[in-house]
Amino acid sequence: MPRADLANAFPVIAPSMLKCDFANLANEIRQLEDAGARLIHWDVMDGHFVQNLSYGALLIEKLRPMTDMVFDAHLMISDPQSYLEDYLKAGCDWITIHIEACPHPTDVLKQIRDAGRLAGLAINPDTPIEKIQPHLDEVDVVLVMSVHPGFGGQSFIPGSTDRVKQIRQLLGSDKHVSIDGGIGPATIAQVAQAGADVFVAGSSIFDHSDYRSAINEMVDLAVAGRESKGTF
Repeated sequence: MPRADLANAFPVIAPSMLKCDFANLANEIRQLEDAGARLIHWDVMDGHFVQNLSYGALLIEKLRPMTDMVFDAHLMISDPQSYLEDYLKAGCDWITIHIEACPHPTDVLKQIRDAGRLAGLAINPDTPIEKIQPHLDEVDVVLVMSVHPGFGGQSFIPGSTDRVKQIRQLLGSDKHVSIDGGIGPATIAQVAQAGADVFVAGSSIFDHSDYRSAINEMVDLAVAGRESKGTF
């Protein structure tokens, strides 16, 4: 599948590289590609907006030539506009900023789109959905955080399912709703039923020796969840 050509794809299982083996990144990417992954989710943390550090644009840029999988950069950083060019240059296909880190994100979202990339806006569990409404015309994807951002392996916050449903209703059917945090076999069907189509998964992939089996299981459960809902 050509990069960023995910407009009609469902479901998209997005491995979160926060949980991968950092000592073997190149091998992890090859394994994910062999397992059928189409999108890699890069959790970028600065130790300021969230209380954790991960990796930055330079690492992503070095790994970009290895694969045609879509690179989705989730910028959990303060002042994302100051670093946006670095992630565009690194070859990220999707770039998502946080409403909490960028209270007036319209210009940043437009800049991402003007560069020919998909623009995402993330929202934390405690942030009212109304905060993102003025900016929805400029987004291609809304990322619903179903845990508090900063660390992998957290438990899914149950109220996130209702938030997915509300955001899907606001967006309609022609944009992506992604969800990140505690996504695995026990939760993916319910959020697919609510309207999510991109599912960020860390432990539920990387804690298994067989990535293809883990991804396929979640694909089947997401499809079953959507079919139980019907069309949005």
